[in-house]
Amino acid sequence: MPYRRLPNTDAARIKALQTAISKASSEDFPDIPLSMKTLSDAKSVSLKFGRLCERYRQTYEMQVKANKSFQKSIRNAKMYLSHFVQVLYMCVMRNEIKRSNLELYGLENANMVVPDLNTHEQLLDWGEKIIYGETTRVRKGGVPIFNPTIAKVNVMYAVFKEDYQTQKIHQKATSRILKEVSEYRQTVDEVIFNIWEEVEKHNLALSLPVRLEKNRAYGVLYYYRKGETIE
Repeated sequence: MPYRRLPNTDAARIKALQTAISKASSEDFPDIPLSMKTLSDAKSVSLKFGRLCERYRQTYEMQVKANKSFQKSIRNAKMYLSHFVQVLYMCVMRNEIKRSNLELYGLENANMVVPDLNTHEQLLDWGEKIIYGETTRVRKGGVPIFNPTIAKVNVMYAVFKEDYQTQKIHQKATSRILKEVSEYRQTVDEVIFNIWEEVEKHNLALSLPVRLEKNRAYGVLYYYRKGETIE
């Protein structure tokens, strides 16, 4: 005897509900194996769950699209900050800028090594320090560094920071909707379970092959164990 198993994906859940609803709509009223409550539940749950899944899909796609722009802004900010620090170090080595000024950038203990910029937090932290350091040094009468200028670095940093905040908003929205979808799955599974229980009970007196065929018409999913065949 094959065993049944509830759908394990959201698409399969929606399909199971829609299959039962569609089949019931094609039957004469006395032949429908579902109670009116179960059928009503199936329709309302299918509609709500479908909308939730569609909202999640749209929100996730927005996050993915925004992430492409975000990755570009990460690369630019990292490149400009790294390049600026390297130029700064060369100016120090040529005695064009006093080594003591490295303290303004938070680089006094960096041993003339470009700081790690591999995480978002590091980029945010060092971007702020480098921009502050150069702005402060120039305000005190120091000669500005060119190629890249701190203005250009600031632009790339600002774009990265804005994209970072935008991406966090997208991630938060996606997580919130995914949580709603996850929490509603139990309700969906309960309705599918009730549909299958009522369908199987209604067709219980039929022969096994006919019973399985009629049950499957309402979306009931059966699986055979290894080596098992229908008699």
